[in-house]
Amino acid sequence: MYDHMRALEDRFAPEPNHKRRQELESKRQEVAALLDKQGRKKLLQLVDAHTMAQEEMALASFIAGFRLAWGIAMELGADGSYSYEQEQEEINRRKNCEEEGETCG
Repeated sequence: MYDHMRALEDRFAPEPNHKRRQELESKRQEVAALLDKQGRKKLLQLVDAHTMAQEEMALASFIAGFRLAWGIAMELGADGSYSYEQEQEEINRRKNCEEEGETCG
């Protein structure tokens, strides 16, 4: 499933901001220049871990949005129509029944 979601994300997600990525890479290089070899290695590990976490969160967010949209589509397709007014009337009817202690079907 994740392969399909990743393919959909690649197709429909907005392109990353390349200027922003260049700025971040420039800052990383500035910090790396201040560090010794071991410090640079740890910095790269941190950057890699952060990038992986961002990618995982982006994919999880995309999947959650896709599932939400799919659920909405299925709900709307169940009876072929949807009315916000009818939904609000039903909610109010149930609320009134509960307040009056009646059982509503």
